[in-house]
Amino acid sequence: MTDYPKPPFEPQPQAVPGQQSKMHPAPDCGESSYKGSGKLTGKVALITGADSGIGRAVAIAFAREGADLALSYLDEHDDAKETAHWVEAAGRKCLLLPGDLASKAHCAAVVEKTVEQFGHIDVLVNNAAFQMTHESLEDIADEEWVRTFDINITAMFRLCKAALPSMPKGSSIINTSSVNSDMPKPTLLAYAATKAAIANFTGGLAQLLGPKGIRVNSVAPGPIWTPLIVATMGDDDVKSFGAETPLGRPGQPVEVAPIYVLLASDEASYISGSRYGVTGGKPIL
Repeated sequence: MTDYPKPPFEPQPQAVPGQQSKMHPAPDCGESSYKGSGKLTGKVALITGADSGIGRAVAIAFAREGADLALSYLDEHDDAKETAHWVEAAGRKCLLLPGDLASKAHCAAVVEKTVEQFGHIDVLVNNAAFQMTHESLEDIADEEWVRTFDINITAMFRLCKAALPSMPKGSSIINTSSVNSDMPKPTLLAYAATKAAIANFTGGLAQLLGPKGIRVNSVAPGPIWTPLIVATMGDDDVKSFGAETPLGRPGQPVEVAPIYVLLASDEASYISGSRYGVTGGKPIL
């Protein structure tokens, strides 16, 4: 077992959405540890929020399992190029797709460009997210509330709808929810509300798409050490991040990636409409 870092962590504020290359300790996305076994050979996956954190770890794992990838991200070009490096080092093709998923047109373009490059989409991972921390309701601007929903849940709807015609029978959609979906942290009010919506959206969509042979599941991570944490949380929250879990530490992105691999693979052919916690011991019932 890897002896991963435990709090306290040094405060390290960044501008939103944050850059992984500036974090310390650096998140482990499986760069030197993840070993593939061909579970996704021949598949094409589109991953959003793929420049860093969970998205990067999923990209590395998928590539080492044999998938070609389209990686959507906002504007963290250096981080995205680093992710692409690891994908290509695994011998897989990689398409980088920068832009703002709050835009309806960009959601359509991401899918269109992926299909142009690869012909179809076998796996859609809706992982991109936005959050900000606020101590009171009055501090949340209307524009920020709308943007949080646009990125976290409306973009998910748009991407699923756009991708569906290019997803063959046996495809998989995996949505990133959060432990906050049913244990909402009040300072993350908008974010937590979107994560609950994602859990509900996933359950309903799985029933809609089941007759088409397309599976839909969600993953609910607990505290995971990613750029979004240092970019959106206060010094005290960063310092103690993950300390409240039974394992006493935050998870690393590489520790989340294997459940995405399972759900993307044909081994999960009868798993749909489910939600999987990766929480360091916090139960999701």
